Amino acid sequence: MSDKRIKKQLLKKKLFAKNRLIILNEETFEEIFSLKLTLMNVFVVASIGAILIIFITTFIIAFTPLREYIPGYTSTKLKKDATELALKSDSLEFAIKKNEIYLQSIQKVLNGNLQYAKVNKDSILAISVDTLPDLQLTATESELKLRKEVSDQEKVEKDKKAKENRGKKKEKIK
Repeated sequence: MSDKRIKKQLLKKKLFAKNRLIILNEETFEEIFSLKLTLMNVFVVASIGAILIIFITTFIIAFTPLREYIPGYTSTKLKKDATELALKSDSLEFAIKKNEIYLQSIQKVLNGNLQYAKVNKDSILAISVDTLPDLQLTATESELKLRKEVSDQEKVEKDKKAKENRGKKKEKIK
C-alpha cells in the first residue's frame, strides 16, 4: 500500500514540478521569450485547445454551406425545389383527374349512355370536386334556448329603432 502511495506522490511531483520554457536567438543567445510551466498546465492548455478546435469545426460545418458536402445533409435549394415539384405534381394529378372525368362523360354521350342535356363541363367539374358528407346535426336544448334569447333581443332592438324612427318623423312633421 505504501508503494502505491509513493507512486502517486511521485506522479504528483512530476505533474506540478515547475519547468522553464525559454526561446533563444541561436546566433546571439539572446533570450526572446521565457515561460514557467508545469506538466499539468501544458495538459490543461492542450485539452482546452483541442476542445476549442472541435467546437469551431463543428460550428463551421453546421452553420455554413460546407454541410452540403457531408453525406445525409441536403442543400436548402434542393429542399425548396423538391417542395415546389411536389406541389406541381399534386396540381397536375388533380387536373388529369378532372380531364379523365370529362372524357368519360363525353364517351358516355357518344355511346348514348347519357342524356345530352346533362352534359356540361362545369357540372362535371363540380361533381369531381371532393365534398364533405352531409351531416345531420341537431341542436341541443341549451343551443335552442340561446337562439331564442338572441332572436328576442333582436326583436326588442328592432322595436326600439322603429319607435325612435316614428318619433323622429313626428318631430320633422311638426
